Amino acid sequence: MTAADDTQALVATLEEQEHRLVFDRFGNDDAWALGTLLVELARERNAAVTVGIRRGAQRLFHCALPGTSADNDAWLDRKCRVVERYGEASFLVGARFRAKGRTFEDSSRLDPDRYAAHGGAFPVRLRGTGVVGAVAVSGLPQADDHALVVEALEQYLRPA
Repeated sequence: MTAADDTQALVATLEEQEHRLVFDRFGNDDAWALGTLLVELARERNAAVTVGIRRGAQRLFHCALPGTSADNDAWLDRKCRVVERYGEASFLVGARFRAKGRTFEDSSRLDPDRYAAHGGAFPVRLRGTGVVGAVAVSGLPQADDHALVVEALEQYLRPA
């Protein structure tokens, strides 16, 4: 399997996750419960991460675990801006650029100080409505940031 095949497989996996991980509703209490779940998962792994959840321009949840810094907050902002602009996970956006043999930083024409197509920010998508916010993690390698968010969304959205 070539690197291009690996990237295409990654894109397909990320697209499937976005198709599957959709909310029927999303309010402040959902943000609290999902954020708390993310923090618990991070603590179980001794992961130094910052967690943020937004609906539109409003921050509904924010937690910086020990070992993080203001740089993690900046990464959250940059990754969430990608979700807001593209309506897709920051990891998926970056992978799509790589699948075309380009980089987000060189090809998007967006300021890399404001936008980062690195893994860790995932759209909060409402069924029948579309993207209304983002849930994000910063502090781990980008694939691990993304995987932590997906794990929490899978648990949270699992039917009771």
